[in-house]
Amino acid sequence: MQGKRNVYLEMKPLAEARRLFLERFDWPAALSSQEVSVADAVGRVLAQPVHARLSAPTYHGCAMDGIAVRARDTWGASDSAPLELALGEGEGAVFVNTGEPLPEGLDAVIMIEAVQVLGEDRVRIEAPAYPWQHVRKVGEDIVATEMLFPRHHRVGPYCTGALLAGGVSTVRVLRRPRVLILPTGAEMVDPAALTEATPAPGTIVESNSTVLGELVEARGGEFVRQRGLHDDAAEIGRAIVDGCASCDLVLVIGGSSAGARDFTKRAIEGAGGEVLVHGVTVMPGKPTLLADVGGKPVVGIPGYPVSAIVAFEELVGPALDRMQGVESTGRPTAQATPTRKIASKLGLEELVRVRLGRVGPRLVATPLPRGAGTVTSITQADGIVRVGADLEGLRPDQEVDVELLRPLAEIERHLVAVGSHDLSLDVIADLLRERRTGVSLSSSHVGSLAGLIALRDGRCHLAGSHLLDPQDGSYNSSYIAKHLAEVPVRVVHLVEREQGLMVRAGNPRAIRGFEDLTADGVTFINRQGGSGTRVLLDYELDRRGISAQEIDGYGTEEFTHMAIAVAVASGAADAGLGVLSAARALGLDFIPVTSESYELVIPEALFETPPLQRLLEVIRSAEFAQRVGALGGYGTGRTGREVGPS
Repeated sequence: MQGKRNVYLEMKPLAEARRLFLERFDWPAALSSQEVSVADAVGRVLAQPVHARLSAPTYHGCAMDGIAVRARDTWGASDSAPLELALGEGEGAVFVNTGEPLPEGLDAVIMIEAVQVLGEDRVRIEAPAYPWQHVRKVGEDIVATEMLFPRHHRVGPYCTGALLAGGVSTVRVLRRPRVLILPTGAEMVDPAALTEATPAPGTIVESNSTVLGELVEARGGEFVRQRGLHDDAAEIGRAIVDGCASCDLVLVIGGSSAGARDFTKRAIEGAGGEVLVHGVTVMPGKPTLLADVGGKPVVGIPGYPVSAIVAFEELVGPALDRMQGVESTGRPTAQATPTRKIASKLGLEELVRVRLGRVGPRLVATPLPRGAGTVTSITQADGIVRVGADLEGLRPDQEVDVELLRPLAEIERHLVAVGSHDLSLDVIADLLRERRTGVSLSSSHVGSLAGLIALRDGRCHLAGSHLLDPQDGSYNSSYIAKHLAEVPVRVVHLVEREQGLMVRAGNPRAIRGFEDLTADGVTFINRQGGSGTRVLLDYELDRRGISAQEIDGYGTEEFTHMAIAVAVASGAADAGLGVLSAARALGLDFIPVTSESYELVIPEALFETPPLQRLLEVIRSAEFAQRVGALGGYGTGRTGREVGPS
């Protein structure tokens, strides 16, 4: 039976949705307090201000090895008129060690390096001391009764030193916010129930609750995860009500959208709750739902992984901060320039995940895949660019603010590669890390031609290319001459690789060559325009007199060889053109077409710089050749040689 479809009655902008949610509840009143030891207080939030019981130090202490003196007894000492002092208790000077109490009646320390020992009972000095020189006075660090930390301060590891030095052994902290996480959906498979077998078609490994639980703990809370719930509004509603009775906040994963099988809104309303917001004008994260059930906050979290993370970071995280009285500080930012145009929809604020690197004076940002289900676009991202709802996108020459997900110092060490995709780039990236070179490789797969254009415009350090010239069968040189005429470059041969048609194991469609792609019922998956593989395909079709219109799927594009392989392996297409290593990785059959040169194009001005030299050392290593050879379909006989420009 078809369920009733929900409707987004009035989506709210992200800032307004956050304001409505945070202003709805009396957050600070939600948490009781408890007394804990200082050692157990790290990460906790103080429920009340903490005052020092003791001064630190509790005595006047010597800060240097040397002699303790009365400063007035040393006045007049100089190089030309050295002064002798008697040693011993009650005399003019006393030997002391760092940390010892300053002897009674003395008020300065002269370090031992400035003292000449004349015998057992006398010393000579050549410079005067001033009062309290090299002395840690009582209360220099902490004065008894002073406030060490205010209410709602989050205790860090460094704080424990100040607390203990001030004579504080226990503190009163807020109870951790308790969050109930409710995964929903009959299609979800608990990770604990997984075996080595692949989950059945139509089922999804339930990972969101684990990610959200870790995010809750990172924000100072604790979480309870309930078993997955069925797509039943009454069952979900009962779980929400029970959760509101025992927890401070409830997260319902999945079912918050507008589909016929999205039950969260119905469940909340059936439980007597009020939906405050259903739909937020942000991508990813649009289906987020915010509600009040019996005075407790409930959030409907979208099921797509990236949407779930965005919903947490933008709405749930600030709520947990508010509950603990902690200020939400946001991420550090930097200015960057996109490596290519970033399109966006008017009316929706879009959070674009990007990779970052410094090329010359500019920090450049390369967009990652933007699908809400593409969790690797978060794990691989260095930053996030917010495209406002009033914009249709960003230009490549437009400077934008980027919220940093990694330290800027780490980002500064990235070598930015833009261009054709190849699995050998992953091997290079891993070896750079394994060898602790201090350099990392950040590669963006946009196709060979787009890589050369990015190199020309100063938006990357190197470009991977395998562009075939149909006129003479050469690779890359004619394209470099055309597009990089004003940019002196060096070309390094990386690998020779096998390109061919990938088909499912056993070749059920009996595909033997390009002619078979035109057969009835055969579907193809293509690479994007400007990629070397697309140029090769068009060349081979033209040689055979085959029109692109004859191939079902010619206009369906992917950006990497592995994406082509996945499409074929999953049955989304019967065939695709790509490299042997990708076919082998997913157990596909392979019909060879040609062996081609994959090369790295590097600006002359950067070639001799240390980061590029570290990269070339890795490429020319025996370990690189061995690991690339194990992938299958690669030749490394010329790897690392300069081959151009010719």
